[in-house]
Amino acid sequence: MSDCHLLKMNHMYKSFDGVCVLEDVQFDLYAGEIHALIGENGAGKSTLVKILGGIHRPDSGVIELDGVPVDIPNPKVAFENGISLIHQEISLFPELSVAENIYVGREMQTRGFINWKKAKSEAKAHMLTMGLDISPDIKVKDLSISQQQLVEITRSVSADAKIIVMDEPTSSLTDAEIEYLFEQIKMLKQKNVAIIYISHKMDEIFKICDRVTVLRDGKHIVTKTTSEIDYPTLIRHMVGRDIVNFYHKREGHESDESNDGDIVLEAKNISNKHLKNVSFSLKQGEVLGFAGLVGAGRTELARAIFGIDRIAEGSISLGGKELAVNSAEDAIRQGIALVPENRKLSGLYLDQSVSFNITITILNQIISRLSINRKKENNVISGFEEKLKIKMRNRSQIVRTLSGGNQQKVVIAKWLVTEPRILIMDEPTRGIDVGAKSEIYSLMKEITGSGVSIMMISSELPEIINMSDRIAIMCGGRLVKIVDQKKDEITQEIIMHYATGEYSYEKH
Repeated sequence: MSDCHLLKMNHMYKSFDGVCVLEDVQFDLYAGEIHALIGENGAGKSTLVKILGGIHRPDSGVIELDGVPVDIPNPKVAFENGISLIHQEISLFPELSVAENIYVGREMQTRGFINWKKAKSEAKAHMLTMGLDISPDIKVKDLSISQQQLVEITRSVSADAKIIVMDEPTSSLTDAEIEYLFEQIKMLKQKNVAIIYISHKMDEIFKICDRVTVLRDGKHIVTKTTSEIDYPTLIRHMVGRDIVNFYHKREGHESDESNDGDIVLEAKNISNKHLKNVSFSLKQGEVLGFAGLVGAGRTELARAIFGIDRIAEGSISLGGKELAVNSAEDAIRQGIALVPENRKLSGLYLDQSVSFNITITILNQIISRLSINRKKENNVISGFEEKLKIKMRNRSQIVRTLSGGNQQKVVIAKWLVTEPRILIMDEPTRGIDVGAKSEIYSLMKEITGSGVSIMMISSELPEIINMSDRIAIMCGGRLVKIVDQKKDEITQEIIMHYATGEYSYEKH
């Protein structure tokens, strides 16, 4: 890491609609440094890096590159200055080839014509330096998420990027893919490329980053080397308080087979093109966690129970009565709700208001004489705004403009208003900060205490272990083991033993 500042952002201010989102923020970056930028959702991280990337203009403040003040009015100028943003949502063109994506907007030309032969050759060479051995002709849509991320990084490196911003780069990656990405990041560091690393995964911050800057409520709180700060102190800086009993797991909840808890849902030998003879039961007021690697069939199981995907064989019973769930509408009528894995793609109407999103599932209850009864609507929203601590300017605010954590709370509220008996939560805390996570865990404790049963799918093993009463482990479309918190000693190693296929099939 160089001793010279590559970047300085001094006294940055930014407001939207009269609301201040950045107030006198300072941020600096050295060449060859991996610098974590963290904070709760809505802390100002995205706004700060979007100013750096030319997406937003600051109200005031100065940006210096190599000690020289620069104006960055748009993303093209940012890119020309060696600044590249890799967003959480992949921003490649899926129908174009890898080579076309790497050189889009800066095509190589010979005598007025695009020289694709040279572009493909150089794209291949750049990809090989990133350890990505794929054809430059392959369409991006045919790549894995981790390969797509490496294509984005290759595009940045091929344009001689000095600064690369990575926003939640590991949110959709397996453990093996994360380790591979880290190796590529370390390689970039050795080439004196600076990385601004945004993540809510604290273990990654301490594993890969040199320094960490914390923002809270649009203000700079602290910048420290990762070696001089510990996890509890970092969390306290982020949320402005100590978080006690982070997981909020309900004490004394019996979930073993000897208890008298009613079975509310039972799946028997469910099979389709993704699932193979999956059987399990869900008890009233329990959290049944579903663990497994990417592609294990967890999301596909949730979709089958919620009626999105067809079940070829097997049955689902609710309260002892067999169900015919052929659509999501059928599931909702039976008291089943699904918080999907991708809130932006499947969970929200992004260009509609908070109030619209929360009440869309109960329109029949708030429509009176062909118009919405605003009093009923406001009563519904008020209760969930308070219960879930949704931070918004007002209820008319467009959901797209909320932070990730508040978007997730809106999705949860949207389904809780239906008063479900069973709530399926697929990756309920992905991409949200520790404060919002703690609030969602507290909510899960509260609703299971009221008798609602939760099926929770999560790739975060500490979350699975600490929030679940029982854990169902899937591998290759099969449910291979159910472990019980009251009976078994559960560790991450035990879960991975079954999730990776290192087992003999067991009846449970």
